[in-house]
Amino acid sequence: MTLTTLILLTLQTLLGALDNVLHHELTERLPSKPSARRELALHSARETIYGVLFLVFAWIEPAGLFALAVLALLVTEVAITIADFLEEDRTRNLPPFERVLHTVLAVLYGAFLGLVLPWLVVQANAPTAVTLTSHGLFSWFFTLASFGVLAFAVRNAIAVRMLAASAAPARTLPPPSGRTVLVTGATGFIGSALVERLLARGDRVFVLTRDRRQSRALFGDRVTHVERLDALPRETRVDATVNLAGAPVIGLPWTRARRAQLWRSRIDFTDELIRWIKTLDHAPAVLVNASAIGFYGDRGDAIVTESEGAGHGFAADLCRLWEDAASRAESLGMRVVSLRIGLVLDAAGGALPMMALPARFGLGAVFGRGTQWMSWIARPDLLRMILAAIDNPLWHGAINATAPEPVRNADFQRTLARTLRRPLFLAVPAWLLRTILGEMSSIFLFSQRVVPARAQALGFTFDVHFAADALALLLGPPPAALPETAPQLSSAPNLVKTEPSQTAVKEAAE
Repeated sequence: MTLTTLILLTLQTLLGALDNVLHHELTERLPSKPSARRELALHSARETIYGVLFLVFAWIEPAGLFALAVLALLVTEVAITIADFLEEDRTRNLPPFERVLHTVLAVLYGAFLGLVLPWLVVQANAPTAVTLTSHGLFSWFFTLASFGVLAFAVRNAIAVRMLAASAAPARTLPPPSGRTVLVTGATGFIGSALVERLLARGDRVFVLTRDRRQSRALFGDRVTHVERLDALPRETRVDATVNLAGAPVIGLPWTRARRAQLWRSRIDFTDELIRWIKTLDHAPAVLVNASAIGFYGDRGDAIVTESEGAGHGFAADLCRLWEDAASRAESLGMRVVSLRIGLVLDAAGGALPMMALPARFGLGAVFGRGTQWMSWIARPDLLRMILAAIDNPLWHGAINATAPEPVRNADFQRTLARTLRRPLFLAVPAWLLRTILGEMSSIFLFSQRVVPARAQALGFTFDVHFAADALALLLGPPPAALPETAPQLSSAPNLVKTEPSQTAVKEAAE
């Protein structure tokens, strides 16, 4: 391979990694979206091929049949990429930068193929052999790239399996409940599962979405897809509104532009939502608004209930003003519930798959000293809380949406490693997290021992209380099937009453 070919492949690798991390992981969060299941399967297959090709181009000069095998892998990769382009166009609206990046990647890859294919054709005509070679630093770079891309292949394959397991089974539509619910953020990790619950109980659902293609890929014609609030007539009947919209908090560092995006997607959007509700002939009875336990800031070992005030820092200010914006709906006669949500655990998406990925490779780590408290909730319990907030008129104001038993970070990481049967020996110093993530490191380092005092007082019961149980249910091996036992024949006298035979009846008569 020539130096130009190696440079092109290096650029392709770096830009591909940028696209994967920035768009697939941080921006779109594809591993948590049921609509992305087919796209993730294509990504996993393509990443597996790249993992093999990187090692080949790093250390091997294939010839004969081996060169033909490499050619076959390249042709397969091109076919998968075309299928991926079609799937992306069907299921989601790509942002401008992602489209530009895909165009650049296609040009670079075309140039790479223009150089490597003639070389492989020549190699294919040679006698079958494998010659070890080295390209210096390029070889080591491609080796690291191979391990990295194979890790993502495994991650995406696991996500496909988890999303398939959590997919709602096909069922006949239930009788209409007579309720109409508007859900914002409906294509997200929590919103998509909530919509399925609402449909399963017969509710009519309006889905407010910025990407109609993604929404249709998820729900089809079972919901009403709305791209703008003002597209709904003022006489539209909406009984309840669930506001889950908001750009992901975990992702890119909280730069000034990133903070502005988080602010607009929560506070400004909630203001817009309430302005639209004012235009309706009849306001909904309830607004269930998402918030987060970031409201409380760093609280050390103190047990935190809903009576505590807001903490300090950007996350606390964001949650406080978000709840203030939602509370303005009370002036319209609406009941407002602000759910302060903890870390949501589910194998199909959210933070858990990202935390479990390094742990699967034995690279799980404790954050900081590990003594900080983590407050969490299983996704099914959170969904039941949202439904209770919609239905129960006693639910109002701020309510902590967390499991009753918080857990320290070190204990959580040890339990995660034990569940996956992996060792735990790494720790990430707090100073390193602060250096890399800035104020966003507070998500991992702040101690928040939050308990659901109001929810339990209202009679809500949790299915999952302990983090160890949640991790075992979500990531552990399935329980063993009960053994099948043959029915035992009783040794007692036969007490079963039988009909007498005709002969016996005749003999008794005589």
